[in-house]
Amino acid sequence: MRVNTLTEKHVIGRLLSFKEYRFMSSLLAIFIVAVLLFSPLSSQSSEPQPLRSIGISVADLGNPYFVQLVESATSKAEALTGHPVKMLIRSDAYDWQRQIDQINDFIEQKVDLIVLTAADEYKVAGVVAKAQRAGIKVIAVDVNAHGADATITTNNVQAGVVACEKLAEKIGYEGNFVIVNGVLVSSVIERVAGCKSALTKYPNITLLSDRMNGTGSVEGGMEAMTYLMEEYDSIDAVFAINDPTALGVLRAAQQANRHDFLLASVDGAPFATEIIAQSDNPWVATAVQRPVPMAEKAIEIGMDLLQGKEVAQRFFLIPSALVEKP
Repeated sequence: MRVNTLTEKHVIGRLLSFKEYRFMSSLLAIFIVAVLLFSPLSSQSSEPQPLRSIGISVADLGNPYFVQLVESATSKAEALTGHPVKMLIRSDAYDWQRQIDQINDFIEQKVDLIVLTAADEYKVAGVVAKAQRAGIKVIAVDVNAHGADATITTNNVQAGVVACEKLAEKIGYEGNFVIVNGVLVSSVIERVAGCKSALTKYPNITLLSDRMNGTGSVEGGMEAMTYLMEEYDSIDAVFAINDPTALGVLRAAQQANRHDFLLASVDGAPFATEIIAQSDNPWVATAVQRPVPMAEKAIEIGMDLLQGKEVAQRFFLIPSALVEKP
């Protein structure tokens, strides 16, 4: 019995020591968490991050609008930082898979900021989120990108409205109308919606077609307009979703010796305003986009986010204005 009693006490003592051990372990765990939370290493994540490199993916570097956007982003970044910023510039050619590959490359290159014109608003959402998880800020310009930290676009509905209002006025609010559409990104969809909303006010205007995709390019505009001229004998007005498409429409009309319709577009590219200023062609107006303030705003917001500043407004619309034939 004595031995058993001693053994029992010995066991009880060991059990008490184990409980004490668990208690001390808990205290130690709490202490470690507190150290991690309040140590200088932890606080570094909230410190301002420098802007050393930017990845930019746009639709078409053959379009002067996107060239100007890239150049403005570059100059603004260097002006704000006071030093050269490494720029990785890519064109996705309206191919969302190519753009995903480009953004993955930006992530691997460890850029600090990504600026993109989304080839597809939703299909790039996954890679946008991946970039953000890697600590990269993502700013969408020209086209919405689901999940981006901020978005800056032209007021594309307004651009479509003012361009098509001008065409309606020029044809006396009656006649046959066609829209040369484009890749179905948010900017194009909104321009076409704005155009259609303007035309609904005029019952004597007939919209013959809005289904032709000019791919946002000169070649695509030529091909689409060639088909439309073969399909319809009488066309009074053409709305093209951007200036390169409109230039393709103009060339197709010139090749076919067609002079029976007027043309308007969106962008305000220098080549377009030069053609519009001439009197010997049907291009009467372009609704101007402003890539310079768009790009500059994107860099400003990106810098603010990198520095940990609170950005209350995350969506910006830049108004459009009409440039028309004198």
